Amino acid sequence: MSEGFAIYLTKDDIPVQQMPALSHLELADEPSISRDDIIWYFQDTHEIELTPEAYERLEALEIRTFGKSFVVCVDKQPVYWGAFWVSYSSQSFDGITIQMKPTFVEENRIKISRGFPSDAFASGEDPRSNPEIKASLEKAGKLK
Repeated sequence: MSEGFAIYLTKDDIPVQQMPALSHLELADEPSISRDDIIWYFQDTHEIELTPEAYERLEALEIRTFGKSFVVCVDKQPVYWGAFWVSYSSQSFDGITIQMKPTFVEENRIKISRGFPSDAFASGEDPRSNPEIKASLEKAGKLK
């Protein structure tokens, strides 16, 4: 069975600022979020309800105020990249973020957003609704 949707950190913790310039990057050995960690992916809001164990793993990540790079993959093939971000950061970001400990989502949920602190800071196309991602999550029975 294929791996399907997963979110990986980069192998050498590549700084967020260097991600756009990379033509090739290595993924960490294991995903930070795998298909088995996902209870539901809400396609309209891009919120992901995780198992408590998966959420705790993400909470344990060391995330600085300038983010921590991740790569969204389908079957280990990168689809787009983004950064875990902390809500107390004073730095804006023009890219995809997963904000840790946001006050606006339910327990054990994360939200994949555009820009930080809001969508107004994002530019370019929105990669979150990629058809490969949707098909992978639908096949796994995780899409709502």
